[in-house]
Amino acid sequence: MKKIAPCLLFLLFSVACFAQNKPQDYRPQYHYTAPKNWVNDPNGMVYLDGEYHLFYQYNPFGNVWGHMSWGHAVSKDLQKWETLPVALPEFDNADGTQTMIFSGCAVIDSMNTSGFFEKGFTKGMVAIFTSHIEGKAQHQSIAYSADKGRTWKRYDKNPVLDLGMKDFRDPNVIWYPEKQVWIMTVVKPLEYIAQFYESKDLKNWTLLSEFGKQGDMTKIWECPSLTKVPVEGTNETKWVLMISSGHRQKNYLAMQYFVGDFDGKTFTPQKQNEILYVDEGKDFYAAIPFNNLPKSHAKPVMIGWINDWEYAREIPTGDTWRGGFSVAREFSLKKTTDGLRLVQQPIIQLKSAQKEALSVKNKVVNGTYEVPFKGEVFDLTLEIQPQQAKIVTLNVFQSQGEATAIRYDANTQELSLDRTRSGQVNFHPRFSSVERVKVPLKDGKLKIRLLADKSILELFAQDGEQALTEWVFPTKHEGRITLTSEGGKAKITTLSVYTVH
Repeated sequence: MKKIAPCLLFLLFSVACFAQNKPQDYRPQYHYTAPKNWVNDPNGMVYLDGEYHLFYQYNPFGNVWGHMSWGHAVSKDLQKWETLPVALPEFDNADGTQTMIFSGCAVIDSMNTSGFFEKGFTKGMVAIFTSHIEGKAQHQSIAYSADKGRTWKRYDKNPVLDLGMKDFRDPNVIWYPEKQVWIMTVVKPLEYIAQFYESKDLKNWTLLSEFGKQGDMTKIWECPSLTKVPVEGTNETKWVLMISSGHRQKNYLAMQYFVGDFDGKTFTPQKQNEILYVDEGKDFYAAIPFNNLPKSHAKPVMIGWINDWEYAREIPTGDTWRGGFSVAREFSLKKTTDGLRLVQQPIIQLKSAQKEALSVKNKVVNGTYEVPFKGEVFDLTLEIQPQQAKIVTLNVFQSQGEATAIRYDANTQELSLDRTRSGQVNFHPRFSSVERVKVPLKDGKLKIRLLADKSILELFAQDGEQALTEWVFPTKHEGRITLTSEGGKAKITTLSVYTVH
């Protein structure tokens, strides 16, 4: 083998570095993405001994959907994630078929109700998932781990719940202390029905009740969860049933939720005159809450898949990876004149790992204000009074001819996120879009927090009363930010930007 000249080695090294840092590399820095290949729904989110576990739908063999298995990552702070080996791989059956490991959950069987663990062992982890045989069946199966999810054994009498259906999936299990039982929420997706089952041992399940055929039925129902949620400013709690389904805009995906009561058997929703969505963006789906959170978490916490099946296979993230996950969000309920509504806030405290790049207070804007900051990875908080302005627009990821526009119309009190000129938008005819949601001012002010991370935007308005999550794919990477007022003056009360360092 011939030796390569040092100058040629340097050239090859330089080319490799350039390739790794090419402009079309959209990998986020503080949102978790797998090192390679396709991901979709988060699964089995659970806390144990100082570790938050994120399992997820994963293809070990490529960056398109297929061979569904459970990928695995852990974190000590919900911010920095370590990728571990595949936890539950697809497996072959005796008849030549394969069983994929579809979505599900994980619980800590601290009382060994399953009998899978040694006497007195309190840290047994049990995964409950949909076992999927392509074109033949979907049923619910379990596996267990005594080493904090590093290795698993499938139950030898799987499946534990089988209705003989091709579409029956996404079990989510919680412990219900009032009856000392496990409660499973699972869906018949094509029938728009969520079912509730109970079990004392995670192996034998009895049907309690059904809920469904209401709310958004424009898309199949998937990834349900039933969670007890605190009501802000009170000692009350209510139950929230989340269902991944259709979007306000036809044929896109979103998550809807119902607020109500659960008595250990039946979920009874409060009256609602509209469909309630968890996130008004196009790219927040299949979120489920963590199980077994420590008492330091006063509110439940969830993570969602960032993508939309309309274009999920085509997003321009290259041949290495495809799909990602939101930051962790805690959520609660807030009393409104229309009933209880979900409020969510990112838990991620980027300020603790960042430095303040910009702080502006009490600045009047009349026309265009060039924010003295450039970048594509930041945490921005803006509180603004539109005053005489009819429209106020925050442009981010701005370069010549492109920007993502976050726009507020003071007359209609409508907040929108416009990605029609955000960069790469033509890779799929359904990607270019504008999202709109009603956001009333509070004391004449609009407050937003924007988590920007290369290609992901998570926007929270009025302290989390509304959320919009979107992919964007800028091409020129100047990373400018401008703020414009149209029709009169507006006043920035506060504007801060933090950057990763």
